[in-house]
Amino acid sequence: MSSIQNDIIRYLRQQRETYGANTYVVSGQHSAVALPEEPVAQMQTSNEEIEMPPKPLKGWQAAGTIMELNDQICNCLECPLGSTRTSFVFGSGDPNADVMVIGEAPGADEDATGEPFVGRAGKLLTKILEAIDLPREKVFICNILKCRPPNNRKPSTAETDTCEPYLWKQIELVKPKYILALGLTAANTLLRTKSSMKDLRGDMHDYQGIPTIVTYHPAALLRNPNWKKDTWEDVQKLQTLLENS
Repeated sequence: MSSIQNDIIRYLRQQRETYGANTYVVSGQHSAVALPEEPVAQMQTSNEEIEMPPKPLKGWQAAGTIMELNDQICNCLECPLGSTRTSFVFGSGDPNADVMVIGEAPGADEDATGEPFVGRAGKLLTKILEAIDLPREKVFICNILKCRPPNNRKPSTAETDTCEPYLWKQIELVKPKYILALGLTAANTLLRTKSSMKDLRGDMHDYQGIPTIVTYHPAALLRNPNWKKDTWEDVQKLQTLLENS
């Protein structure tokens, strides 16, 4: 420990012993200022990192419930999509769900209603979940982005980087046992990979510490019905996990 550090600690202790709850430092040449009482930080040697106290959470980060989080972020304008959306699509379902279903971004129907997966793809998703005895109201459904990209274009990296922390907070609050990632764009974004759907399907992945299954987006199934068999295999695996958990 340096002599300067020793001098600082000795001075603060002397001030505490003399003035009690207040510590005095000289301000200018002729006045003293009382500082609020704070514990003297223990100085560490130069080859050790000084452990700083965690910063207090503020705003949406401190939300304690899903409803509170929605109220905190529903007017978000952190990226340009905030100025082009019709509705902020937060997500819906059971706030204590065992399964969280995560897609890429809201589409036109979702942007109009403010609810996720309500168009044709959403109706197919509902049927898929019901087929494994998982009513829609028993899962939590959301997207990585909470606002629709114009013309349903693929989200940019800047947009997903800006919005994904909201998803992390949703996961923290819901505490799902499993995640079902819908579509290659969502899977690649969540898992930080460029792998194909063929390579991602069939394996268990990890997102934010949650076991994650990847399957086709319902919109892709509408365009390519031959993929429904693969999706059925994926959600059956999810059903087995839930039954054994």
